[in-house]
Amino acid sequence: MSNKKGTKTQLEQKQKTQLQESLVFYQSDLFFDVQNSGLFADSKIFADALAKFSWQKTYRDYAQLKIKKDFKLAEFVLQYFTLPEPIALKSDSSGSSLIGHIELLWDKLKKPPDETLGDSLLPLQYPYIVPGGRFREVYYWDSYFTSLGLMQSGRQYMVKSMIDNFIDLQDRIGCIPNGNRSYYTTRSQPPVLALMTELILQSDETDESQRSEFMQHALHGLEQEYGFWMQGSDSLNADNQQCKRVVRMPDGEVLNRYWDSSTEPRPESLKEDLHAASNLAAEYRGEFYRNIRAACESGWDFSTRWLDETALLTSIQTTQIVPIDLNCLLYDLESVLSRYYVALGQAKNHHKFSHKAQQRKDAIIKYLWDPELGYFFDFDIKLKQQSKVQSLASAVPLFVALVDETMAARIAQRIEAQFLVSGGLITTLNSSHQQWDAPNGWAPLHWFAVKGLLNYQQAPLALTVIERWLNTVEQHFTQHRSLMEKYNVISIDDLAEGGEYEVQHGFGWTNGVTLAFFALQKQLCEGQQVRTILK
Repeated sequence: MSNKKGTKTQLEQKQKTQLQESLVFYQSDLFFDVQNSGLFADSKIFADALAKFSWQKTYRDYAQLKIKKDFKLAEFVLQYFTLPEPIALKSDSSGSSLIGHIELLWDKLKKPPDETLGDSLLPLQYPYIVPGGRFREVYYWDSYFTSLGLMQSGRQYMVKSMIDNFIDLQDRIGCIPNGNRSYYTTRSQPPVLALMTELILQSDETDESQRSEFMQHALHGLEQEYGFWMQGSDSLNADNQQCKRVVRMPDGEVLNRYWDSSTEPRPESLKEDLHAASNLAAEYRGEFYRNIRAACESGWDFSTRWLDETALLTSIQTTQIVPIDLNCLLYDLESVLSRYYVALGQAKNHHKFSHKAQQRKDAIIKYLWDPELGYFFDFDIKLKQQSKVQSLASAVPLFVALVDETMAARIAQRIEAQFLVSGGLITTLNSSHQQWDAPNGWAPLHWFAVKGLLNYQQAPLALTVIERWLNTVEQHFTQHRSLMEKYNVISIDDLAEGGEYEVQHGFGWTNGVTLAFFALQKQLCEGQQVRTILK
């Protein structure tokens, strides 16, 4: 027993050292010189590079060699680092069906438990699925949508494995990070751990004894995650209305926002961030970087939801926005915690979280619902009024069953009238150069919308959305033999554009939602009862 404990302690110390060395690397002259040199079109490549030698040798040799006249930076990088390769995900077989192709992809996207190496990766104890392309690590909210397909493929064990990884990561670094890279440790992503645990608990493969044991294990992770999002809530008052991810609303209620503890440029996008901030006065750059990072925590990086001026990224103000989707997911987390406490016989905690969920629901409707337009909007903290940006994030109240039937019907009408296009659902009603705007459509938002509509007996519209999305995915697959990270749903013959990188092939959450939609489509067409998201 003592040997095992000692081995675990040594491993934890090794991982901690690796994390610190990686963070120091991002502050080094070497890192800044390479990222600003233009050697790599994608800054993430060098941020993910593996050092071949010790950091001490690497820094020492760089300092000595770079002053020589014949020094070539590109040659130094190749000599001292192993550069990561993108995950190639086009079909090996021209004859495979779309579903068959996705099934083949799972093994390509699967990674085994990690070793502790000399790069930015935060090693995970259990196998996991990555999105694909340039995304060679696990991503938090992606994993829920990927899990939808894994469950359809009979890979429940992999969903459990990823849940275990997230709970372990949270224990190690204090949150479930954006992804398992050192440069992601200052932020999380939309809280979906409760949604992942519900997939397991609602599965027919989980018997009662397993359900109770798993629920107890999951409860620990959910409590920790809730604590992360609510840090600083006890300190809020009339003089201190914002702290980390919590915001005191005008009448004293507490809701949440996206945030990041760092005010530095992102290492994985260093050149891009420095360039974007170059025209800002020095005193404004820190908050610009924080707002960029907070938008990454939202998963919507980037969107006019966060911009004060549609065409100007430097007007980003993510931390001044109370988002509808985040607060709905936290309402669901509070509701799930309440239900788990009942199941585990903890009545006091059940009542506590039931009350918190009701308080949040009331505040969401009070501040984020527009009764005239019949739709939800984000709330601008600075202006103390609702944002004017209409987005598909407002389908999430349906997804978590927060609204009544009348409100749901009005939301469904607006989705059909304004967001439904030939290829599926557009992300916002704003066309911009940002990827989380029109004309792009994303698998996660389609899932939220479809399941939300089904929660309120809006099956005909839900089926229409499913059919249009699947047609978009299938048409692209027929032509290009790949699935994409996002799609142009207005002009489905064109590739989706926008963002800081080229549209990626793969792709984890598209695979997952597509398989889940095929199953839902079959159930709806056969007139079967579709299980709602909440019991």
